[in-house]
Amino acid sequence: MRRRHHFHIDHAGHSVSATVQTGHTAVVEILVDGKETGYATTRDDHPVTVQVELPTDPPIPVSVRATPGPGLPRCLLEAPGAEPHIMSPRPY
Repeated sequence: MRRRHHFHIDHAGHSVSATVQTGHTAVVEILVDGKETGYATTRDDHPVTVQVELPTDPPIPVSVRATPGPGLPRCLLEAPGAEPHIMSPRPY
């Protein structure tokens, strides 16, 4: 059975959201400031990293590491020169 899980974090003045759709093939979508900027799929519960850029001048490359399982999915925002940040789950 497929379920959608939502995560969010504000970083460097930008909104970063992730949606993880679980199932046999997990789907991860990343939005930066409301625009889809990254997409990836993975099989079963294997982690996947999605590379995106924050729209600054110059753009800042960041990545979202999504772990679909086992159990509840988790997402981390990884930025250069900083510790990974846990993205907060959203109930909607």
